[in-house]
Amino acid sequence: QVQLVESGGGLVQPGGSLRLSCAASGNINNAYAMGWYRQPPGEGREMVAVQFIGGTAHYGGSMEGRFTVSRDNVGNTVYLQIDGLKPEDTAVYYCYAQKYRGTIVEDYWGQGTQVTVSS
Repeated sequence: QVQLVESGGGLVQPGGSLRLSCAASGNINNAYAMGWYRQPPGEGREMVAVQFIGGTAHYGGSMEGRFTVSRDNVGNTVYLQIDGLKPEDTAVYYCYAQKYRGTIVEDYWGQGTQVTVSS
């Protein structure tokens, strides 16, 4: 059983910074991809950033610049550094992991952590 547990969300003032963490447990060693999606209020889920096992990172839409994704050396923890937070960054942020079991692709999601940007 794979579990993804996020931490680090909260209320932040505009212009502030936040670092989200996601720890993976279970049969998820060296996941092919780990990263973050977000879902703003009343909107659909969108990709923020995903890092692949080789180190390459992909960022969604206009995310590159203020968002930085990274993984620890073991590869079971993924981080999201967010700088220059804006009110429009308010969303539930979900941790994501993808692994291959042979030719079968398995996607896993965390429960989400709320980030609210407000003065």
